[in-house]
Amino acid sequence: MSKHDEAASRSLLIHAARVLGMVLTFEHPADVVLSRYFRENREIGHRDRGFIAEAVYGIVRRLRWLRRLVGEDVRPRTLLLAWLARGEGWPMRHFEGLASATERDWISGIKARELDEGSFAERADLPDWLAERLLATHGEAEVLELAHSLNRPAPLDLRVNVLKADRGEVLEKLKFAGIEAKPCPFSPHGIRLGAKPALQKHPLFLEGAFEVQDEGSQLLGFLVQPKRGELVVDFCAGAGGKTLQLGAMMRSTGRLYAFDVSEKRLAKLKPRVARAGLSNVHPVLIAHERDAKVKRLAGKADRVFVDAPCSGLGTLRRNPDLKWRQTPESVAEMVAKQGAILESAARLVKPAGRLVYATCSLLVEENDAVVDAFLAAHPEFREIDATEVLKKQGIALDTGARLRLSPRKHDTDGFFAAVLERAPADA
Repeated sequence: MSKHDEAASRSLLIHAARVLGMVLTFEHPADVVLSRYFRENREIGHRDRGFIAEAVYGIVRRLRWLRRLVGEDVRPRTLLLAWLARGEGWPMRHFEGLASATERDWISGIKARELDEGSFAERADLPDWLAERLLATHGEAEVLELAHSLNRPAPLDLRVNVLKADRGEVLEKLKFAGIEAKPCPFSPHGIRLGAKPALQKHPLFLEGAFEVQDEGSQLLGFLVQPKRGELVVDFCAGAGGKTLQLGAMMRSTGRLYAFDVSEKRLAKLKPRVARAGLSNVHPVLIAHERDAKVKRLAGKADRVFVDAPCSGLGTLRRNPDLKWRQTPESVAEMVAKQGAILESAARLVKPAGRLVYATCSLLVEENDAVVDAFLAAHPEFREIDATEVLKKQGIALDTGARLRLSPRKHDTDGFFAAVLERAPADA
């Protein structure tokens, strides 16, 4: 290592510890904190940003283990050095010129330290309350496997825009560009990359041939199964990844309403709609789920998709800070909101129309409990087997009557979905 490299590396560790300290307050999402920090420190190069982001996410994933490892001194720099030594397995020579002699002695001790087994939640690297909730519906071995799978980084999945390209063609072009890529195992539109290249300037991305979208998220679109010429509502559209998929499946015909309460999120959707070549998407800003703009579509929609706001605990591979930012109280608030949203969305479904309720949560109270309560109060809706809906579209994935995806079993984010149908008018 040259003197210049040492100086750069010392400064890199200072940056990493500084941004880690900001993330560990858990006041804001980790990705937002990192993005803002990199914007404010533009001298940090692409490779160094990757190092910082990976270190921060690694530490947040394994925070309980690291805190036990370091003992009482849980300063960001201490956690960072412990992570590099034990999590990344750096040899002692890598710390020369980066850490003081005192720190290097401490790192040697950390490398040799053995921990007792700890509590179940500590072994799973989960907060106590979340470990308890998962243990209420799963066995210990299953929860541990799930927790460990959530602690691994997610692969990068793409969804081919069927309006502009087919999967075989996109795969060929990616491989020609030296990008390792293969078809996703379940989604007919999905491609899984072997690494995480920067794609924002790739010609295929710029011409709208693909979007970044987890395979599990893509499968939700196949449960909605929109047809050409239909009136479809994406009730909680957000920045619109699933909206774009539904629009392409409709071949840019019919009307696709994208409702959301965030003007900022809908603004991000507009350039994506243009790039995707869609002319059937109508973004609509609503104040809440009972907005007059929602009521105007009562009984008119062929299909309504509710990708409900939720705890996001199924996305811990990408957003590991969520397990520390969510609380039993925030989950209870989500559940009340989910019930109200599903109730309002259901009013839009016309006779014989379809309603799909989905979350990226692993918790029963956000998933089955919400759907069961809705069905108990609405005998005009019946449930359709999600496995059968997928099977009819050539997707062989049996998770039971309701879709349940997990990183442990399917290498996707953790998703839940139920497919409901309103009774025909003459029933």
